[in-house]
Amino acid sequence: MASQELQLLYTTFDGIRHENGQEYWYARDLYSILGYSRWESFEEPISRAKEACKKAGGKVEDHFRDVTKMISIGKGGEREVSDIKLTRYACYLIAINGDPRKEPIAFAQAYFVTKTREIEVLQQRMLEMERLDSRDKLKLTEKEFASVIYSRGVDGRSIAEIKSSGDKALFGGRTTSQMKEKLLIKSTKPLADFLPNVTLKAKDLATAMTTENTRTKNLRNKHPILTEHVQNNKAVRDALTKTGIYPEHLPAAEDIKNIESKHRKERKELEKKQKDELAEASKKLKGRNLSQ
Repeated sequence: MASQELQLLYTTFDGIRHENGQEYWYARDLYSILGYSRWESFEEPISRAKEACKKAGGKVEDHFRDVTKMISIGKGGEREVSDIKLTRYACYLIAINGDPRKEPIAFAQAYFVTKTREIEVLQQRMLEMERLDSRDKLKLTEKEFASVIYSRGVDGRSIAEIKSSGDKALFGGRTTSQMKEKLLIKSTKPLADFLPNVTLKAKDLATAMTTENTRTKNLRNKHPILTEHVQNNKAVRDALTKTGIYPEHLPAAEDIKNIESKHRKERKELEKKQKDELAEASKKLKGRNLSQ
């Protein structure tokens, strides 16, 4: 299949895509593009795709939704036909269960799986950025917390004890060290660097509450502030457990340091690519000027 035809197919798949909160395609829009001349012939790969979805543990109705719609039959007339609303995953399953002799089938497989991967990568990056943001925010909140309670007669060793008592309250009785052991984290590494986003936000909220109440209640010295911090962490824990979230049972997330390193590497690669593209464009422009 020529590159021009491939580009046309790519544009066509994009052109029949619908969006209403999430993307979807109609089976009746898709079947002729995939090289099927009759709707009845297209029903067989749809059936196989549904079976593949079921075997993979997916809910067929989540990806293949039966609908009816009106189509024009000429002279202003319309009639009702059955159709199927397809997710990207459903389209991919239909493509891999279609007639391999049809050239558009192979392209459709690449189109739907490639786009799916692009979306997955983008979503993963967004989740990583959100977690990085939560970790940075917690660092700032803890810095302010330490500054406030230090000014109220709490030394560095007691600050560490207060923070540890807060962790114990948040994690249902497990100490910071015990949580590190459970999550297989080296003792020298910060626990927060391995916590999932929801737990980072929980720690941030509890710490911010203690800082605020230390000021408004005019708390001083270790014990009143420690009691306040434990109460706040218990309150945040109660809010989480009421929704079925138990911080001590959540798995460890990827080390924040690894994510930061990965993002730095990607930024450098992007900067190099942009620099190379700029140099190439400049070279072409210079060559064009010389030839004139």
